[in-house]
Amino acid sequence: MSAAGKKILIADDDSSIRLVLSQSFTRLGYQVRATGNASTLLKWVSEGEGDLVITDVMMPDENVFDVLPRIRKERPKLPVIVMSAQNTLLTAVNAAEIGAFDYVPKPFDLDDMTAVARRALSRPADAEASRAQARAMRDERLPLIGRSTPMQEVYRTIARLVGADLTVLILGESGTGKELVARALHDMGRRKDGKFVVINLAATPRERVETELFGRADTESDSGKLVEADGGTLFLDEIGDMPLDAQTRLLRVIDGSEPALNPKTGRRPNARLIAATNRDLRGLIQQGLFREDLYFRLNVAPIRLPPLRDRTEDIPDLARSFLLRANREGLPSKTIDQAALERLKLHAWPGNVRELENLIRRICALYAEELITARIVEKELVDQQPSQPGQEGPLTLAQLVERHLGGYFAEQPEGVPPAGLYDRVLEEVERPLIQLTLAATRGNQVRAAEILGLNRNTLRKKIQDLGVDLTRGRR
Repeated sequence: MSAAGKKILIADDDSSIRLVLSQSFTRLGYQVRATGNASTLLKWVSEGEGDLVITDVMMPDENVFDVLPRIRKERPKLPVIVMSAQNTLLTAVNAAEIGAFDYVPKPFDLDDMTAVARRALSRPADAEASRAQARAMRDERLPLIGRSTPMQEVYRTIARLVGADLTVLILGESGTGKELVARALHDMGRRKDGKFVVINLAATPRERVETELFGRADTESDSGKLVEADGGTLFLDEIGDMPLDAQTRLLRVIDGSEPALNPKTGRRPNARLIAATNRDLRGLIQQGLFREDLYFRLNVAPIRLPPLRDRTEDIPDLARSFLLRANREGLPSKTIDQAALERLKLHAWPGNVRELENLIRRICALYAEELITARIVEKELVDQQPSQPGQEGPLTLAQLVERHLGGYFAEQPEGVPPAGLYDRVLEEVERPLIQLTLAATRGNQVRAAEILGLNRNTLRKKIQDLGVDLTRGRR
């Protein structure tokens, strides 16, 4: 879209940023007005000026998170780009929550900023589609994705802990993103200039855990992960799998009773400890497999990550972000329709976010279609069902119902069934349930009502309304 006639309003209390942005957009042919405070920006917006707003979060007179709702109320279609040097998860999430078109962290690249501005000024008529795409592009740069209530609590906890140096214990099922949280705590914390060192205790042979962690006393070249993380962060992944001997030694190192020296400095290594597990540590303590005193040393600041099934509203944002990531890594570019997103929400996701990302990558690699539909999603979910991790024995009733309904949804035009689905499904379940119960009681309605937990008159009415064949129950 041509820059002719388009006006950009810039608000930042840093005069050098105002100057750089003003000169850059003026050279591109845009009209520009710049101010150092929020009140002037609000005045211009209320007077109908501007086709785009670019504003800093922290202004001398007001915070933009208080200003933006007023801009949205005054001019709901005016796109706003938020920029901030406070590059935390909460800043990015809050910007999206209050309706910003995009969030750009400082320091920014001018080419990136002008590209975002062009997108905002030429966004499609479908405002929701535009916001979803903008969120996906923002999310793809973030370590954690999701705007659900459970994830908001995770973000608040991370925000409280990034400025501290406390030991953190991250709890959550496999695939929920525990290492991503650990990296976010490191990258946003005081030790971001130090190393982030990982040891996966489930993947390390038990006989090598102590050597990997504490090194070998007879050589400086193999000083161990603890020394390697000196000045940074040591992430103890799957701490529940640590052998008891190594637990005892780790506890002694933590409380200082066993000296552990960095051969390069001659001092004790100073590393922040972050541990994670998908196991029930309290249960392991009761079984004598985990030291209770070590648990209390590690559980200073716990973070519990929700499984994907408890935050299904995040699935659309996650899926779109994974599509962008897959494309950036060389896989074909694709989009996903609403029916496909709704089908994804119905899945149980035993492998959590990791399972969803793998599904998106697989679809991008294996399907020629540019649009991912519910039919494609259903086929992949059904094909993968038998090999899902942790699936033992026959499928549960809920899994069978999910599979059947998933196929039914995928067969409908645009993935949407006709009205009245709830009653139709209940009727299909009720009829065989009553039929089989009557068969088990040899047609005894009093006994069948008792087993079903129904009033006898209620059962009689259902038999009549559903057209249950009573002769089958007497065989």
